[in-house]
Amino acid sequence: MQVRPQRVRLSGAATLVFLALCAASPLQAQNVKPPKVQLWLDLSTGTMAGMPEMDMGNPIGGLLGGLMGGGARGGAMGGAPTTYGMARGMGISPPRLLDIALYNRLKPGQEASQAIPAGMLMGASLPLLPLKPTPPGTHESEPGDTPPDLERPRGRVLIYWGCGDTVRPGQPLVINLATAQASDFGTAFAGRYVPDRSARVGPGHAVYPNERNTVTLKRDSSLQGEHQVTGDGIPANVRFSLGAQQDLLPAIDLSTSGTLSQAMQLRWTPLAQARAYYLHAMGKTGEDMVLWSSAETRDSGMGLFDYLPNATVDRWIKDKLLLPADTQQCAVPAGIFQGSEGAMARMIAYGHESHLAHPPRPADPKAPWEPDWAVRVRVKSQTMAMLGESTGGGSPAARAGERGDTGTPASPAPAAPALPNPLNMLRGLLGR
Repeated sequence: MQVRPQRVRLSGAATLVFLALCAASPLQAQNVKPPKVQLWLDLSTGTMAGMPEMDMGNPIGGLLGGLMGGGARGGAMGGAPTTYGMARGMGISPPRLLDIALYNRLKPGQEASQAIPAGMLMGASLPLLPLKPTPPGTHESEPGDTPPDLERPRGRVLIYWGCGDTVRPGQPLVINLATAQASDFGTAFAGRYVPDRSARVGPGHAVYPNERNTVTLKRDSSLQGEHQVTGDGIPANVRFSLGAQQDLLPAIDLSTSGTLSQAMQLRWTPLAQARAYYLHAMGKTGEDMVLWSSAETRDSGMGLFDYLPNATVDRWIKDKLLLPADTQQCAVPAGIFQGSEGAMARMIAYGHESHLAHPPRPADPKAPWEPDWAVRVRVKSQTMAMLGESTGGGSPAARAGERGDTGTPASPAPAAPALPNPLNMLRGLLGR
């Protein structure tokens, strides 16, 4: 006869005793208080494959900066100043962006200054100014507003995934916009999304860039070296050093080859400080929206172009969602963008996320920890490329191929390609 194990039921008093023993065990959580001063630094590098770096005065750079790189508090459009939050976007104008946010718990909302190394080529220090409250104004929409009449969208969404010359069995996933239900969209666009861990800035924070200083990083800028934050109420020991892992990532040297009817090859030189890569492409063929990602598993890929924690990068490499750091190429399957009105690929390289604090966290879990200061540094690099036309990357070899034997340009630079508007490409999803 089989004997079934008996379930042990604890009385209310026994349960309290058990919980008390667990609380007193070595697994007890350490008493951690927030730092007196918290500093966030976000670094971003962005370029357009096959084109020179676009500064703020370049009209194409300003346009793409506004469409793809507008941050939480604005974007670069036609030479407008940089604003805090732009480093989170897919901006390529200016090519290098730095966001700094400071929260001084001892005296919130006070101006501060960050002394920087000479290698940043931005002067001796950067002002960190209190963020001003957003003035009241017209709103776009609020709960309860009457929604506009929207025409039922037409066409389909075709989703492909995986690097390779040919379309894999079972692809694409097809969503008919004319008949799709909400659950169909949930299935189609279910995927991984970067958790939002940005500094939630408000009037108590001080930020850079700001109205006093919008100087941007240059091609040869480096953050490596000593930094110090000073200001009213800020401890005198807020001093830290940044190294190679906390520095700007280089521009991605991406080249593309192949027509829209062929398998298109995407190749790049691995970045020494990158932890992983991810690519995504979209195009519009007639009334159909075509999406592709480099992931080995189906994923819409719409939510991965942002900073990632190191542990998440490592986990998603194992899940084959991201490409490992030594990857050098990926092919877009043949024909999936044939007849497209302009297919565009995006690529991101995830750098390291670093956490610095003083004093360091005690090894003894029973010892409380209240750091005087903490610093988080996040780094990424991204690029965009038009598919269907061969483009060279930004490597010295590629640039040499554009010159004659004398090292001078052999012919005038080609005109910039016509660039599709990503917002128009998404109209099929949002209605007309």
